[in-house]
Amino acid sequence: MEQLDLFSDEGQSIYLPYELMEYYPDFFSPEECNFLLNKFISDTPWEQRTLKIYNKEILTPRLTAWFGDPGTDYSFSGTKNNPLPWTEELLRIKERVEPIAGISFNSVLLNYYRDGNDSVAWHSDNEQVLGKRPVIASVSFGQPRKFDVRNKSDHSRKYSLTLGNGSFLLMKGDLQQNWEHRIPKSTKPMQPRVNLTFRLITLE
Repeated sequence: MEQLDLFSDEGQSIYLPYELMEYYPDFFSPEECNFLLNKFISDTPWEQRTLKIYNKEILTPRLTAWFGDPGTDYSFSGTKNNPLPWTEELLRIKERVEPIAGISFNSVLLNYYRDGNDSVAWHSDNEQVLGKRPVIASVSFGQPRKFDVRNKSDHSRKYSLTLGNGSFLLMKGDLQQNWEHRIPKSTKPMQPRVNLTFRLITLE
């Protein structure tokens, strides 16, 4: 499948650095997307985490679930999570992205964005258990959402693209070390979106 570097849609960066990101639109068919979106929304045991900001606890503006091999515990939103067992659908998707990623993933984080109010703030997936230069495969189903990337030391260096329904974004290289990313809130009406980020947790 052809990897896309150029974007013509309004609001998208003209060029993505190949050493940091590869974007594959329409990686999954519309029929697959419709089935998987509804399957994940209805069958996943979603949880809403709490974050502590300035000594105040707030609910994260999205729902999450963590799946993976036994022992792939992962901490996010200030909480340690034990993995749920793989589902048939997750394993099929994992098998689709691994040949392009060149890595065998052992875990996946699911995020459910219910509408335009749901989001994820600027962050990097740079936890020690992911290694120094983690490879992360991000797959999206449902509502296309804006994805912003900026350099940690120079915010004028930035990229933006829309992660479409059925798209696959491969994050790699020094992206998590030197850059951060987000899914911003939207004032426009937004339908549900489910995003999967496959990861390799280092097991002790």
